[in-house]
Amino acid sequence: MKDILRPLRAESLKEVFITRFEELILTGKISIGQKLPPERDLALQLGVSRPVVHEGLVELAARGLVSMKPRKGTVVNDYRRQGSLAILNSLINYRSGNLEHELLEGLLQTRVLIEVETTRLASISRSEEHLDAFKKILSNEDSISCGDINAITRLDFKFHHLIGIASGNLVYPLLINSFKPVYMNFTSLFFTDKTVIPATFAFHKELVRAISAKDQLLSISIMRKILDHGERHLREILSQK
Repeated sequence: MKDILRPLRAESLKEVFITRFEELILTGKISIGQKLPPERDLALQLGVSRPVVHEGLVELAARGLVSMKPRKGTVVNDYRRQGSLAILNSLINYRSGNLEHELLEGLLQTRVLIEVETTRLASISRSEEHLDAFKKILSNEDSISCGDINAITRLDFKFHHLIGIASGNLVYPLLINSFKPVYMNFTSLFFTDKTVIPATFAFHKELVRAISAKDQLLSISIMRKILDHGERHLREILSQK
């Protein structure tokens, strides 16, 4: 435990404490069922006051990540069984490192469920205004530098978010926007391999043509190719980290 707990130095020590333990739990460095050291020991190891540790653990317990039991200490929960939407928020806002394998798989599978359906609906409900917005994104993709990974990542997110908007379902774009932090994190990794950029932009052009033609089956097929292409290359990149 000592080798992964370093002294904390920040203005909001409680928030840093919470963020660090979220990361340790979500990455599996602290495993489900593991008992944490007593609050006094944690405070000494981290170089903070005991109230900071206590308040941080209380917040982690409220999020379903740990259980605090009198005279028994604090134990890491199986958040899949005991967690709530607060855990989902933790996952969404996780921006660094590699997620635990099962969590990554869950996020990838959820993306397929959401994006295939939003694409189907967009091919039915898209308006001329939506098509104009798609064309503007495609134009920006044609002129963007392949070396500007941050700009490409933002543009890619904007494309997928627009599909959610064009679906006509109010909830889908909100869900997609909620996943933006973790989406941007992994997509920026994906685009570090510059060879995937031309293929991604080509897929976008194909998909816009299919949505424009209101071809549901073709739109779904292209979106599945986009997701498969992205997942395959992302796994290759993550395997090398």
